[in-house]
Amino acid sequence: MKAIAIKEYGDISNLQEVELEMPVLAEDEVLVENYATSINPIDWKARLGYLKEMYPWKFPVVLGWDVAGVIVQVGNKVTNFKIGDKVFARPDIYADGSRGSYAEYVAVKEDKLALKPDEISFEDAAAVPLAGLTAFQVIVDRLRVKAGDKVLVQGGAGGVGLFAIQIAKHLGAYVATTASKQNHELLKSLGADEVIDYHETKIGDVLNNYDAVFDTVNAIDDGLAILQEKGRLVTIAGKPNEEQKAGSKEVSDWWLQPNGKQLKELGNLIVEGKVKVVIDSVYPLTAKGVREAHQRSQEGHARGKLVIKVK
Repeated sequence: MKAIAIKEYGDISNLQEVELEMPVLAEDEVLVENYATSINPIDWKARLGYLKEMYPWKFPVVLGWDVAGVIVQVGNKVTNFKIGDKVFARPDIYADGSRGSYAEYVAVKEDKLALKPDEISFEDAAAVPLAGLTAFQVIVDRLRVKAGDKVLVQGGAGGVGLFAIQIAKHLGAYVATTASKQNHELLKSLGADEVIDYHETKIGDVLNNYDAVFDTVNAIDDGLAILQEKGRLVTIAGKPNEEQKAGSKEVSDWWLQPNGKQLKELGNLIVEGKVKVVIDSVYPLTAKGVREAHQRSQEGHARGKLVIKVK
């Protein structure tokens, strides 16, 4: 099968087209013919070697952790899905680094799968799993956002931030966010009550007594400064130090846990119109296409998700 892989860590020129053997399924896995995947910041960070201590992969490494496609094979112990099902998923990060989603076929464990609603295209579905699940788990499980809470999403125009704003708004929160001026109208259209241009305004000058902060940009001290005494902060971009964790405020970091049931809930919210998928651009599954997508993600100016069309 065709895949885009790296044979060493480094810049975008290391992304090359390769031919790989089809994944061999475990009993609890399905084989998905991949129709679309997407780019996340973890992809280019992995390409640069930032994750090599956490994941000692052997080359070639296929990056990518979003899948939307059709099941073409099922393992012996798979009970809830069948050949022909349209699905989407954030697969596990396998010890075998060649099993990422920049590929024509991807193996996925059954408990990470959700049926793709017919109302959602493969491209839209591919934009959801990693970013959407990260936002869902932080807003719902970790920050425990409820109606009436004041919530700040730091970095609202990123892939995770866009979902976080909408999920918090769906739960009845007052939502503030930070973004460059060119993204203000987009974020207001998705439900943000207040959008702050971080180039011109310090959030501490305009916000105070917040219940929850979701930090996607590693600005933990800025977030802590606006929290009420029993407030909660979760970061996905940094690591809180002991001083930041001391005191009455609840401070933690979070790493996404793939979860098919929560992905199904997200799909329902999208079908119901409560959450919109925002796509910045779509690229082909070619070395050139994936390189361009990595470059755009790394520059940090994308408005929404960067999708790779596989089929």
